[in-house]
Amino acid sequence: MAEAAVSGEQRHAGVVRWTHWVIALCFAALLVTGVEILISHPRFYWGETGNVLTEPLFTLPIPASRRSVPTGYSFVLEDQNSWSRSLHFQSAWLVFFTAVLYGGWGFARGHFRRNLAPGGGVPAGDEWTYNRYQRVAYLSVVFVLFPLMFWTGLAMSPAFVGAFPSTVTVLGGQQSARTIHFFVTLLLVVFVAGHVVMVYRAGFVKRTRAMITGRMKG
Repeated sequence: MAEAAVSGEQRHAGVVRWTHWVIALCFAALLVTGVEILISHPRFYWGETGNVLTEPLFTLPIPASRRSVPTGYSFVLEDQNSWSRSLHFQSAWLVFFTAVLYGGWGFARGHFRRNLAPGGGVPAGDEWTYNRYQRVAYLSVVFVLFPLMFWTGLAMSPAFVGAFPSTVTVLGGQQSARTIHFFVTLLLVVFVAGHVVMVYRAGFVKRTRAMITGRMKG
């Protein structure tokens, strides 16, 4: 998330900075807790149901934290499912409301049109403006991957599905939602890794400072 430079050395608006760091911290928490949840059953299915008696779509080559799950390993990992699920849900809701704040602000202030629209050009010598491919990547995360992540996450919630069953039926079932959720996570991890590499190559200190202070220098 970035805001084009305005007057003087200003680079990032306060809303952009705060939402960026909240989402970054929550993403880290979601990734760690998501892995903990995953290892309780590292098998994926397609459709409504899936269990140890069901042929999986694919299985991750990792040990599980439950002996009832066949993985080919002779040992199981410590089960961390309880606390990880609680923190995962809390972090997800915090990301959701933060993303809504960022999205509402971005539309109201013309942030997306001005700074992330793919048709916008990059002024010569301006190292702070995203190129077309970067803009497409950011917009894909904001308007495709994040919404799909929330959707598939809610589609795995029995309470939510009970109230809005169509949210999961259009995906093919709860196990389909879980499988899609996993692949969307992989895409987000690839995006974050690429984002970190670009920040490093462009100057880690000055880019990080700008996202903390809002200014390009000082």
